[in-house]
Amino acid sequence: MKRGSVRLREFSLPPLFEFQTSGGLRVAVARRTGIPLATVRLCTWAGSATDPPRKRGLADFTAGLLRRGTRRMRAEQIDDAIEFWGGNLGTAASTDYAALQVSGPVEHLPKLLEVVGQLVLEPAFPPREVRAAKARLAAQIANDLDDPAQVAGRAIERALWGDDHPYGHTVDGSIPDVEAFTRGDAVGFHQARFGPRASVLVVVGGVLERSVRAAVEASLGRWKNASVEGPPRLPARRSPALERVALLIHKPRQTQTQVRLGALAFAKGDPESFAAEVLETILGGVFTSRLMQAIRVDRGLSYGASSSFDSYLAGGSLVISTFTKTESTREIIEVALDQVAKLRDGGPTAEELSAAKTYLAGLFPLRLETNDSLAAAISELKLYGLPTDWVTQYRQKIGAVASEQIVEVAQKYLIPERFTYALVGDAPSLLRQLRGLVPTRVRPLSDLR
Repeated sequence: MKRGSVRLREFSLPPLFEFQTSGGLRVAVARRTGIPLATVRLCTWAGSATDPPRKRGLADFTAGLLRRGTRRMRAEQIDDAIEFWGGNLGTAASTDYAALQVSGPVEHLPKLLEVVGQLVLEPAFPPREVRAAKARLAAQIANDLDDPAQVAGRAIERALWGDDHPYGHTVDGSIPDVEAFTRGDAVGFHQARFGPRASVLVVVGGVLERSVRAAVEASLGRWKNASVEGPPRLPARRSPALERVALLIHKPRQTQTQVRLGALAFAKGDPESFAAEVLETILGGVFTSRLMQAIRVDRGLSYGASSSFDSYLAGGSLVISTFTKTESTREIIEVALDQVAKLRDGGPTAEELSAAKTYLAGLFPLRLETNDSLAAAISELKLYGLPTDWVTQYRQKIGAVASEQIVEVAQKYLIPERFTYALVGDAPSLLRQLRGLVPTRVRPLSDLR
């Protein structure tokens, strides 16, 4: 056993059975007895990374419209039917994929699956709903731009990846693109990106294999789209022409600065992710983390500071998030990067390592206790091609993380002089503080519309 490792019991998944529909859709069913409820989750490689050029936000826009009417049912009829059956329905896109999820009593599973089939195979994209969706989405983006924290989140993605990379924009896109969307854009995106061989369907609940197989085949067996095969091809890295800068979004008369410090990291499924999750917990993942101790407890620079690794199909990132008074912006950056350097150079203490692994291992079962959360976990396993032991042996893999592995990951990604900055605040005041720290590029808030 490696130094610092901890023995933990394997986590068990419910019995799984898998099959394909006649159209090629992969289906995984997890039988979970005890509660007469079921969740159906369909994921397809149609996330914001597949947004066409100058149509940022189209994936999320299209996913949202799926539930706003089919050839046989108006949006109101869909909502009424789901409510009558005691169910819940949601559609949305994330960075890599779009998801449609419905849950409700097991006895109504065939009816719920029939609705799923209609939404996926027969979306109508009614012009009235398209107009309403455009207005809602543009208003939501405008509302987010009033929140400096939301602005900082948009800015760090652009700063890290570049505006021309598929990961360089937020899922909801931009107001000019959204306002230009047409019904034809949504129809075209649906035809180009949604297909059974680029999708995974997961059913979780107290169900029987033969009944699920029959219901899925009846609702989705006729789904065929040979033009869509598997995940999209995405560039693994940002443009090499991008320089390391601080992207400063000018928000006049602000008395606080939102601070994001980011670095590119690994893709989904990288074995480093277990050590990275422990590292993240130690650095800024919990209230007792190093960032919180140094920034909030020791110096009172902010109420909060955190760090997180995010991994996607073609890459990932590490982002440190915090905020402070305008006059202490440089200090909080230097303190955060000092903690990064200390963890990279010295590694974790034995107490930090043990506490982080105990926390993560103890939290893990709670993350999968509902049908919805289990369906989400299984769908990612199947979509990204991860082995089942990514979940069943998660606690063991976390428990086996050694101090040497933390240092190895830290030395690859915790390199202060390679971090990219995104700041939101009053530019004239901040430029004086950032002088000599990093090249700074000032952009108006309208750049992130």
